[in-house]
Amino acid sequence: MSDNRNILSFLRVTKQYLPHVARLCLISTFLEDGIRMWFQWSEQRDYIDGTWNCGYFLASIFVFLNLFGQLSGCILVLSRNFVQYACFGLFGIIALQTIAYSILWDLKFLMRNLALGGGLLLLLAESRSEGKSMFAGVPTMRESSPKQYMQLGGRVLLVLMFMTLLHFDMNFFSILQNIVGTALIILVAIGFKTKLAALTLVIWLFGINIYFNAFWTVPAYKPMHDFLKYDFFQTMSVIGGLLLVVALGPGGVSMDEKKKEW
Repeated sequence: MSDNRNILSFLRVTKQYLPHVARLCLISTFLEDGIRMWFQWSEQRDYIDGTWNCGYFLASIFVFLNLFGQLSGCILVLSRNFVQYACFGLFGIIALQTIAYSILWDLKFLMRNLALGGGLLLLLAESRSEGKSMFAGVPTMRESSPKQYMQLGGRVLLVLMFMTLLHFDMNFFSILQNIVGTALIILVAIGFKTKLAALTLVIWLFGINIYFNAFWTVPAYKPMHDFLKYDFFQTMSVIGGLLLVVALGPGGVSMDEKKKEW
């Protein structure tokens, strides 16, 4: 009970700005990648042309779609305008990049892209709840059902990020980290003690991100700088998805919700 009271106290203090922080974190990887497309236009174009042999024109169209699609999607999300359309557009960007950069065949990056999609699902669910808030008091029957399943899908996809962080070294710290991390991601996936588990994962993942993906310590001309920077902001997006779980709860398809009926 004390854990629940602590979480409720935290939510009361942060309820005004936690969703805004969550959205900013969630779109951060799209914002960074869109800006990178602008500053690395020729490099990205040459890479796509060299990989797919599609010519400069189609390669330039690909870079433009990524730049415009990501930056416009971020602006719409942050301004709270046409959020559902923005989410669908960003889903399309994820799918496009998964194919264009051959992420489909790299299990680690594929799982992280799916986790990013989970964050967008949660954002989409939040936008649906905001859209219905103007009809408060009107019976909705099954209207909330899609939202509940979006939240379930988002939670399940988010945990894929943590599966990429598991280490199979036979030392005490790695074993402890794997056990605790696995327990927390299972709690988030099934929706039990969800807000507490999600908040713990936010703190844990933020610490790991700062320690392992410190791109600012690597000179900008080194390839590792861009790799760490990409990884850093993608992890921040997953943190944003988890913050949405903390702010909104697990949804109807969860053990936390079922406990209220028992």
